[in-house]
Parts: sequence; C-alpha cells; structure tokens
Amino acid sequence: MSTIINVKWSSVAENDLRRIIEYIARDNIANARKVFERIKEKTADLDQLPDRGRIVPELQDYGITLYREIIVSPWRIIYRPTDKAVHVLSVIDSRQNIEDILLNRLIFGAAN
Repeated sequence: MSTIINVKWSSVAENDLRRIIEYIARDNIANARKVFERIKEKTADLDQLPDRGRIVPELQDYGITLYREIIVSPWRIIYRPTDKAVHVLSVIDSRQNIEDILLNRLIFGAAN
C-alpha cells in the first residue's frame, strides 16, 4: 500500500498566488483565471510525483537540496517534499532577485 502524500500550501505561497492573480486581474480577469488554473494544475499532481521538479539552483549553490521548483513561466513554484506531504512554500516571479527572496523566506524563517 502506498503512502498518502498531501499537497499543502503555506500562507506565504497562498498570499503570493493571490497577489499575482489580483495584479493580473486588474487588466484581464480571464487571463488571471487561466494563470490561476495553470499554477494549480501544475501543483495538483505533486502528491503523485513529489520529486519531479528540479532542485532550486540558487539554494543548491549553498548546499541546500531540500527544496524543489516547478516553472510556470514567469513564475517559480518553490516546494519541499517530505515523506507525508509536499509543502508549497512560495510562488515567485522569476524576474525578481530570487536568491534574496528565497534566502529570506526559507532560511531566515519568513515562510510558514
């Protein structure tokens, strides 16, 4: 029998996604809905394939290999698989300084 793995969104990741969708919706509600659906669709099967994303390169440079990411261009969905769950931690625009954001959120405790 296989272990059930849940996909859990942190409040930080939920807020990231909400801000992205609200920003897009200012100009185009239909596009905002499509982006939301694409991101949710890409994360939905993490319960079946938790290791499918690549290790986050900016963290790997520091020897940190616990975190993975899925790309839904231009956003990077950062998550951490464990034995019982996949924790979605952040949804970050790849045009931002990813290294600083990740270090602040994941290393210094700003992520829930």
